[in-house]
Amino acid sequence: MVSLDACYLIDLLHGDSAAAELATRLETSGELTCVTPPASVEVLAGEMHVGGKYFEKARDLLASLHLLSFDNEAVETTSRLAARLMERGERIGEGDLFIAGISLRHHQRLITRDRVFARVPGLEVEFY
Repeated sequence: MVSLDACYLIDLLHGDSAAAELATRLETSGELTCVTPPASVEVLAGEMHVGGKYFEKARDLLASLHLLSFDNEAVETTSRLAARLMERGERIGEGDLFIAGISLRHHQRLITRDRVFARVPGLEVEFY
């Protein structure tokens, strides 16, 4: 299973060739694709803001993905991650923190182009 970051989903919606190639590879592999609630919010909020054809496409795309739960274990995992990053002086934005923590809790590889995730200890990240 793989967790898809908001930047990847937005790039896919807007026709980015690298994102489209990766989508084809994922579909061919049959690997279950997932999304965290914060990534879903980022995608929908952005598409609602700009309006137009991408909002419906975004909603359909998100509906096709397995939504990872932000349960008590995810809260604890995210909290531990936040504390560890603070100790190292390497804070990341709250949205990214939640995406990383939820992905870690569910043992997901995260697909993104956002290099901030490389600083997250224990998170397997695939950049495209």
